[in-house]
Amino acid sequence: MTSTHDRLGRAPAGTELDSAEHLSPDELAALQLERLQWTLRYAYDNVPLYKKKFDEIGVRPEDCRSLQDLAKFPTTTKDDLRETYPFGMFAVPSEKVRRIHASSGTTGKPTVVGYTERDLEVWSDVVARSIRAAGGRPGHKVHVSYGYGLFTGGLGAHYGAERLGCTVIPASGGMTSRQVQIIQDFQPEIIMVTPTYMLTLIDEFRRQGIDPRSTSLKVGIFGAEPWTEQMRREIEDTLDMHAVDIYGLSEVMGPGIANECVETKDGLHIWEDHFYPEVIDPIEGTALEDGEVGELAFTSLTKEALPIIRYRTRDLTRLRPGTARPAFRRMERVTGRSDDMIILRGVNVFPSQIEEIVLRAEGLSPHFQLDLSRVDRMDHMSVRVEARDETTVDQRAGAPALLVQAIKEAVGVTAEVSIVDPGTLERSVGKLRRVRDHRATES
Repeated sequence: MTSTHDRLGRAPAGTELDSAEHLSPDELAALQLERLQWTLRYAYDNVPLYKKKFDEIGVRPEDCRSLQDLAKFPTTTKDDLRETYPFGMFAVPSEKVRRIHASSGTTGKPTVVGYTERDLEVWSDVVARSIRAAGGRPGHKVHVSYGYGLFTGGLGAHYGAERLGCTVIPASGGMTSRQVQIIQDFQPEIIMVTPTYMLTLIDEFRRQGIDPRSTSLKVGIFGAEPWTEQMRREIEDTLDMHAVDIYGLSEVMGPGIANECVETKDGLHIWEDHFYPEVIDPIEGTALEDGEVGELAFTSLTKEALPIIRYRTRDLTRLRPGTARPAFRRMERVTGRSDDMIILRGVNVFPSQIEEIVLRAEGLSPHFQLDLSRVDRMDHMSVRVEARDETTVDQRAGAPALLVQAIKEAVGVTAEVSIVDPGTLERSVGKLRRVRDHRATES
């Protein structure tokens, strides 16, 4: 695991590209294979769950002689982390763990992840690389509105921005009116936040009589939830700024696994020197070719505290060749998750499909919510959408019928649509829950 810079492959802070971003395809593949073989052996020797999983299907670390051989190995799911709660997946003794993060655990036991000192250095490096790809440079002020605490977003963004040489404003989430004041007073160039909370901040700018286009913000780095091209245009046009996507999940590292490059905005380049991606069939679990849509899976290549093998993210995307960073493949922006998919009267529906339709509608805001229920034993979906402050009476009156027709044509289901007053729907300071499913309680 050596490089021309140091053992982590780091370049001095502030340089345009680090050494890994200049690797040729052959050099990258050789580095990936070396690190993959180390990871498989390390996980097998130090994590009882992986030894058990490998032995059950008769595969051993030395069976990996090429990158394609990774498909022989078992996948890892969130249930594996929950069943070994809290520290059963750790590969190092507790005295070598420097930080612990965990998911919210809203659907069961939280998933717990740990980091060694070296893991934290790598994490800071890849987030710094991500911010630089988004247009950040040393000396920029970065307003971090991701939550701090057990959630990986806030601290991941914070240390990555410092690693790049930026000045961090650790705003965290909440206190929206105060965040607007801080942005006005401190004049940050960059904001790191969920896209839906950015919309909440836009609403607050307007409520305070501030033109969102007048702010100092030049780049928004958005993650932690799916969003669409329509929402990108909404944010960029409203704020006169660049909006780019960052990807991460705590089980693999946190934010900074992949990032869009501001010069192309054509998908997220995956930092493949640390995270090896696959796309697999979400039903069969078999590996798919690049270009095919399926479920994203990641294998860590350099993690010490919690190595992860073929982790099934549930995020649906496809892999494409690199562009702005040719060394690394791109993943298309995640617009849905296999476990977020709604099955409504036999039709697969994703909230992102509804979002695209809402954002195209004149006079409507991006804020909407789906309510699922049963009426006369049949599945029923109602869509509530907020009007804008400037929406005319005629636009508001005509919008429901237009949306019903658009949803029927694009998705194939009939929905009930209602337009509500601005500010009616609950806002989120973290990940937005677009869907409220009442069907289980009504059956």
